[in-house]
Amino acid sequence: MVRRNSFRLPRHPASVGLARRRVRDHLSDWGHRPDDTAVADVVLLVSELATNAVRHGMVLDREFEVAVTALADGSCFIEVSDEDFAEPRLRPVTEGEETGRGLLLVENIAVAWGVWSRGRYGKTVWALVSAVPRPPG
Repeated sequence: MVRRNSFRLPRHPASVGLARRRVRDHLSDWGHRPDDTAVADVVLLVSELATNAVRHGMVLDREFEVAVTALADGSCFIEVSDEDFAEPRLRPVTEGEETGRGLLLVENIAVAWGVWSRGRYGKTVWALVSAVPRPPG
């Protein structure tokens, strides 16, 4: 069975924690165990993508949207949408920098990720997290 839930939150730093809780609760309600590695990975990536939407969204952007879809095989598809047109890009980060590692986490945890344009309505950053635990390392 495929289950999907989406919700909108204000573009405010406190919304990142709320996004994590709501996604964790939805996955739990759908039968995913809290100690499941995939759940922890999904929650971490939602946190990173929501943080990007809050930090880098357009000034006039009042909200962003989070969607999580639990797929039949246990994998999860995450979407975070905002009204900004700029696509996030991986960039080199030096040891002394305090920010800029979020997409590196997405790149290393997600099976796949990317950006969809929503035309004049901005973009959606998406990531697919496998139900199969990733190998250590």
